[in-house]
Amino acid sequence: MGNSGGAVLFLYCALSLWVHSCMSGNPVCRLAKYSVPGMFQNGDIMIGGIFPVHRTDEFKDLPFTKEPAPLVCDKRFDLRSYKWIQAMMFAVDEINDSHELLPNVKLGYAVYDTCDSIAKALEGTFALVTGEDNYIPNYRCHLNSSLAAVIGESSSTISIAMARILGIYQYPQISYFSSIPILSDKQQFPSFLRTIPSDTFQSKAFAYLVKYFGWKWVGTLAEDIEYGTQGVQLFKEEVKKLGICIAFAEKIPVVYSRQKYVRIVETIKKSTAKAIVVFSGETNMIPLVEEIERQNVTGITWLASEAWSTTTYIANKEQYKYFEGALGFGIMKGNIPGFDKFIFKLQPLNAPHDIYLKEFWENVFGCTWSNQGTKPRCTGEESLLESNNTFLDMSELRITCNVYNAVYAIAHALHKLQSCQVGKGPFAKGACAKANDFEPWQLLHYVKKVQFIDKTGNEQYFDENGDIVPKYDILNWQTAADGSVVLKTVGRYDGSELGQELKIDEQAIIWNGKKKEPPVSVCSQSCPPGTRQSIQPGQPVCCFNCITCPDGEISNGTDFTNCIKCPADYWSNSKKDECVAREIEFLSFGELLGVVLTVFAVLGACLTFSVIGIFIKNMNTPIVRANNLELSFLLLFSLVLCFLCALTFIGEPTVELCILRRTGFAVSFALCISCILVKTIVVLLAFKMTVPNQNVMKHFRIVHQHMTVATATLIQIVICLAFMLSSPPSVWKNREAVIAKIILECHEGSELTLFCILGYIGFLAIIDFALAFLARNLPDNFNEAKFITFSLLVFVVVWISFIPGYISTKGKYLVAVEIFAILSSSFGLLACIFFPKCYIIMLRPELNTKNNLMGRPKKL
Repeated sequence: MGNSGGAVLFLYCALSLWVHSCMSGNPVCRLAKYSVPGMFQNGDIMIGGIFPVHRTDEFKDLPFTKEPAPLVCDKRFDLRSYKWIQAMMFAVDEINDSHELLPNVKLGYAVYDTCDSIAKALEGTFALVTGEDNYIPNYRCHLNSSLAAVIGESSSTISIAMARILGIYQYPQISYFSSIPILSDKQQFPSFLRTIPSDTFQSKAFAYLVKYFGWKWVGTLAEDIEYGTQGVQLFKEEVKKLGICIAFAEKIPVVYSRQKYVRIVETIKKSTAKAIVVFSGETNMIPLVEEIERQNVTGITWLASEAWSTTTYIANKEQYKYFEGALGFGIMKGNIPGFDKFIFKLQPLNAPHDIYLKEFWENVFGCTWSNQGTKPRCTGEESLLESNNTFLDMSELRITCNVYNAVYAIAHALHKLQSCQVGKGPFAKGACAKANDFEPWQLLHYVKKVQFIDKTGNEQYFDENGDIVPKYDILNWQTAADGSVVLKTVGRYDGSELGQELKIDEQAIIWNGKKKEPPVSVCSQSCPPGTRQSIQPGQPVCCFNCITCPDGEISNGTDFTNCIKCPADYWSNSKKDECVAREIEFLSFGELLGVVLTVFAVLGACLTFSVIGIFIKNMNTPIVRANNLELSFLLLFSLVLCFLCALTFIGEPTVELCILRRTGFAVSFALCISCILVKTIVVLLAFKMTVPNQNVMKHFRIVHQHMTVATATLIQIVICLAFMLSSPPSVWKNREAVIAKIILECHEGSELTLFCILGYIGFLAIIDFALAFLARNLPDNFNEAKFITFSLLVFVVVWISFIPGYISTKGKYLVAVEIFAILSSSFGLLACIFFPKCYIIMLRPELNTKNNLMGRPKKL
């Protein structure tokens, strides 16, 4: 509970005890000494009005050594408040003249001046509740009329105090200007309603406005009362959700302090924030505005709350130039047909019941009703039509419409109450309230459910918290052609349009310094596309450095907090602001490396075919016949396959090509090595045949040799089939091997496939190498074990070297390494085994004789 609420309850309890003492016959008891002046119009049902017509210094340092004097309002007459009173009076007269809303009821009113004081407001409140100027708490002395509801007050602090009292008796209270959020709490203020939106919505609207113009770094000023502090607190909560930071937060004192005003302005000057949100009333802004002028603070965009956005004080003073271009929220402008005529008919000589009219006349015409002073004497014949006063401006009816609508809300509720049909009423057993003698809580039931269309065409109703739908005009302070200040509506905020609450005409806005572009208010400049924010240690999130996005990530807008990772098949461009399709890469026939390897593969196959041709042509020569002709041709055929299988590794991989690539390589090399193995065995057995009484060749005839080659090759085929069935080959997009590229590769399921295939071929090669090594020293030129040994040595060295190259190489060069190993080993086998024989056949035919092959050269 706030201090004002505690004071109210204390006052209420004290007055109740005092009344109880009076009723018990206490001799020292007496009625309230001071009567409460007010303005009245009799009626069957009364509506109370509480307005701050004057100002007063409520808190004085009193010694309390004698009885304190009553609070007296000073001479500061508030024309705006008086206009609100006139709107209430006009609404009551309009309803009384109508035969539709309350045809059989005459409304009356009782208006009291609060002097902007809680104590005076409570005096008026008790006077309304009790029906007597000399009020007695807990007693109602209305003789001929019932109090329906109370309209007021403008100040949230005063409305809270009034609501604590009126809530006890359940009198409906409708405020036209109190917007503090706590008043929406129905547990604390059960009978409070208002025709002005809650600051909860205004704070949200400010947050949307700041976001709309891209201001990330804003300052806040709050009037040091609940209106200011709660408004700014709600604003901070809203902007935090939007990633907006508060540069500074200062409180505007409610008691004049030059030192505090200087400190606030110094803070504004030091800050880099160029947009400042201000929750304050007009009165407390005045000293701050004067200090801003004194220190010549310019270049600030002021965001004004509705409490001072439409003030005439700053707009009419020299200080206006410091606030040109300010944006503010104002209660939506309304229309009251006939109100202007009602105002222009005001005549102090013919309205004795209006106790404020003569004072109003003095303020408008600068005259006086007394004979004292230098001002001209008022005659009452002055013409309002000829005066030039903002009071008479009917184009900016905002709070005035709120008062007008509050009266109509009460009238519509009374209409519903009086239209009740017995047995169908909302109360116990379908009961209805008495038409002119109802209980306050009964009318409150109808007021909460009231719903009507106002004169502007807007639907008016209260939600469950007693609040209306939030709607604001967005006002821009501009200078007209004649130098006068105008508040131009440049947009609106409508809380009923979810997702599209804020609508702004940017072209209509004039900023400070006559600029057409909104100012920049940031702690750090925006991070351009291709970069992201990096928060500075110990600083708010709005203070950051800009760092470049890493490879593979982009930011395609400003102020990205995190870079966006590109999709799998895309990569960031050089500017890091766009994802571009990755380059698809594979070893193709069209590039230089592919061409070179293709040429060598074709060359190897051609050389092999040439050897076959040489062997066919010289089939009957001793050197050809002595080399196991069938195995030699089978070996040459397998070498052709080895060379040609290298071509399957070039070109764009497909599933079919991957199958052909791996099986072709495995089978062709298994066939090749198995042929060499059988040839080596035959050499060894042939040597054994030279030993007497041993005929081992009968155990390893041609058919056995073919079966050995077939069996060894078949085992490799089984290995390939087993792996293809368990893990079928597929085309894999390798995105990790080369940055910004996709390498198309054949994926065999696992590396185990390749190493099993190579392992088997290596196993055959090692056995063959061991046998050939044993036969290297066999006699006679017939022995080709030496050539086989060297060819297998080359083969083994090539494939052992291939393993680290395969592991360390990536991308298409990995395929090139495989092709190089295939071609190198194939060329090694072809050259070491067959080139020496071709050399003898082609260049040394004299050595191609049986005697020479048997190691018995011809004697000269």
